[in-house]
Amino acid sequence: MSRVPLPYGAKILELFRNPKNLGRMEDATVSAVAGSPACGDMIAIYLKIDDESEVITEATFESYGCAANIAASSILTEMIKGKPIKEAWKVSWRDIAEELGGLPSVKYHCGILAVGALKRAIREYYRMRGFHPDWLPEELTREEKQALEEEELAKVLTRKIGVGGGKKSDRSGED
Repeated sequence: MSRVPLPYGAKILELFRNPKNLGRMEDATVSAVAGSPACGDMIAIYLKIDDESEVITEATFESYGCAANIAASSILTEMIKGKPIKEAWKVSWRDIAEELGGLPSVKYHCGILAVGALKRAIREYYRMRGFHPDWLPEELTREEKQALEEEELAKVLTRKIGVGGGKKSDRSGED
């Protein structure tokens, strides 16, 4: 079976080859994960936040996934560094796609997972501080709900397929 490569733009390919802010942050103020290795895409985001100003002073990520997943996480960290938390909260998956010069429609979920991880980290930050700002919605956002749906789907598929119960497919050329 022949596979056609996805039409990634130059910025996605550049950030895939040379991601910015890649790696675990040992002294992070807060971190969060979205996705599942079972479905092939997972993002962990690490934030260092100045408690006085509530500004994100540093952001890094770890990614298990495709070129779009890595590029979306990388560009997100660049977009939120130096921003107040309230402003970072407003970043959407569409903003990420735009900054990347577009994402193939089958890869929109990569931007959704990146934003889902960010929003989880922000919620966790305020939970740890025992404070809920007025601007932070009580209800989960669309990206948070979609990240949860992807994770639930991965669990269902893992149960149906069985963990370690089959030959791993060759993903080369898929992205």
